[in-house]
Amino acid sequence: MKIALVGAYSQDLELTIKIKKVLDNLNIETFTMNEKNYDFANKVDLVLIAGGDRAMLDYFHKVITDSSPAIGVYEAESTDFLAQIDVQDLETITNRLKKGDYGIDEVIRLAVKVDGKEIEPVLNDVVVFPSKSATLMEHVLRIDNKDVWHDNSDGVIVSTPTGSTAYSMSAGGPMVLQKSQVFVIVSVNSVDNTRRPLIVPNESRIEISDILSRFHCEVVLDGGRRVGIKKTLECNKHNYPAKLVRLIGEDSATSVIAKKVKLAEDLLDMPPSAKLILKILEYEGAMGQKDLSSKTLLPERTIRLSLGHLLNRGYVKKKTSLRDARQRIYELKI
Repeated sequence: MKIALVGAYSQDLELTIKIKKVLDNLNIETFTMNEKNYDFANKVDLVLIAGGDRAMLDYFHKVITDSSPAIGVYEAESTDFLAQIDVQDLETITNRLKKGDYGIDEVIRLAVKVDGKEIEPVLNDVVVFPSKSATLMEHVLRIDNKDVWHDNSDGVIVSTPTGSTAYSMSAGGPMVLQKSQVFVIVSVNSVDNTRRPLIVPNESRIEISDILSRFHCEVVLDGGRRVGIKKTLECNKHNYPAKLVRLIGEDSATSVIAKKVKLAEDLLDMPPSAKLILKILEYEGAMGQKDLSSKTLLPERTIRLSLGHLLNRGYVKKKTSLRDARQRIYELKI
């Protein structure tokens, strides 16, 4: 058995070392994969991705062709939805993987073009928003070259079934079972209060065009990379799905949705400042109090109180900075 090991971020180095040590002790051949050799993604038996959901999303952005089945490894006390292995259970689960005691889900990805230029594929969603919040964006939605609506809203989300329980759900979109052959389109806070989310076949070609706003607009890929856009976003089903390992007897699609619903209910009682910090950590990654204050424009006292609330509720975790042992870094646990 040959396993490729991927660590997307520098902060996952310690976790990657732990994983490699366990695999070495089990006499499993490992191959370290990075952006320079992703061509080998389909030449191993399995891909282990260190760092939880964000690292898994990053991996499937970078691998634009076929890949061997992948599974994510996270550290204890995380509530990731894509990653399935707690590093503490890695030895036991690796023995299951060696025996073939797992299934494989083929999850559709979205191919994305911005102003005619092909961008990396996404696993959850692609969104278009003005660069300045609380600013309307005018746009036209076309499906298979037919006009569907001409709208003014805060932005538009195009989501896969996997992403339907992420940002799309927060904006009022439906929850869709992962194996459904559809995409979801949500106009966020439309000025037309009759506007409703759309569910379209995943063979559709989706186009957001004639984009106008007082400020320049951006495309956001899975809540991470941002790309400037002038006129047109095009989306369709990517030629190569993401192959995800599913441990037999573990979370089904319906139980993951139930997990998401519980999280959404918990968020209703959260202070607005804490919700904002969660979004910043989701989009920008781990950071310290001063960086959070700079990004959110909130007073440092409010940052401290909100982080205390999030730590007590188990939404974020605190680590010591590798660069400065006196500094604390905060990152998502959800």
